[in-house]
Amino acid sequence: MSNLILPEGYKPILDQAETQRAIKKIKDYFQAELAYGLQLRRVTAPLFVEPASGLNDNLNGYERRVDFTIKDMGERDVEIVQSLAKWKRMALNKYKVEPGHGIYTDMNAIRRDEELDNLHSIYVDQWDWEKVITEEDRNEYYLENTVITIYNAIKNACDYVNRLYRDIKTIIPNEIEFIDSQDLEDRYPDKSPKEREELAAREYGAIFIKRIGGNLKSGKPHDGRAPDYDDWELNGDIILWDDVLEVPIELSSMGIRVNSDVMKKQLELSGKMDRANLPFHKDVIENRLPLTIGGGIGQSRLCMFFLRKAHIGEVQVSVWPEEMERICEKHNIFLL
Repeated sequence: MSNLILPEGYKPILDQAETQRAIKKIKDYFQAELAYGLQLRRVTAPLFVEPASGLNDNLNGYERRVDFTIKDMGERDVEIVQSLAKWKRMALNKYKVEPGHGIYTDMNAIRRDEELDNLHSIYVDQWDWEKVITEEDRNEYYLENTVITIYNAIKNACDYVNRLYRDIKTIIPNEIEFIDSQDLEDRYPDKSPKEREELAAREYGAIFIKRIGGNLKSGKPHDGRAPDYDDWELNGDIILWDDVLEVPIELSSMGIRVNSDVMKKQLELSGKMDRANLPFHKDVIENRLPLTIGGGIGQSRLCMFFLRKAHIGEVQVSVWPEEMERICEKHNIFLL
């Protein structure tokens, strides 16, 4: 509650009924743009996986996963996914997808330890995508070109929403600025990573912060990343400046995935070598899975940004503290 932002004079441009119609239009349009730009086809995905598979995303390593047992399978344990970063890579192998092509899916998750505010809900909905690449594609140039393709899809969708609703007038820069996390630390050595992100996003409007997960010169990473999916030297976040809330809004975390050598190196650096014997990790280490690039793009955050909403609860149905609901309503923020 202490992080709740209440923009002065805020009034939603669309009412709740029209907002629901707009959400579908945005999702339909954007996923078509994304699929065309990256050469992806849609697939279905799991809501839960078995812990022993090693397929669940550990995120920063401290988040508690939601789990339950299945009665008709001898009370076998399963976990709600936290993302599909690892599952997608196995799916690409299973479907025998060729380099230059990939898949995307609707990922729904529950992150029970989120601190609830304007941008964070315990319910996560995003487009998870993954694409097969070659060894020659594992470089910064390929990563940046992929980011540009995604950003172009975002720009096109933004223009589409502005044409649909003349009163919205969401504006984003023509180009996205690439910033290395070490350069950002060098520029603002006395600021926290989140403060650096805010300064850069405010300055440029749209940024991609590169190299997240490994330690910087300060001895600390810019942000946490699990060691077993992104290559920390070839990943990053797409962040836009939200002028309704006056904060940066992270729309996507993505990157070129670990190969065998990087997997072993990052597991060792993070003290997670015990994962090396899990099925997924063994498949990567023994080169049985394709090389890939992938990420997630927040569906509700994208809709929130395009529709100039002040709270993610205006574009998704979740559960919120009663006090937050009362305060939001007093400030014209009507949660679904």
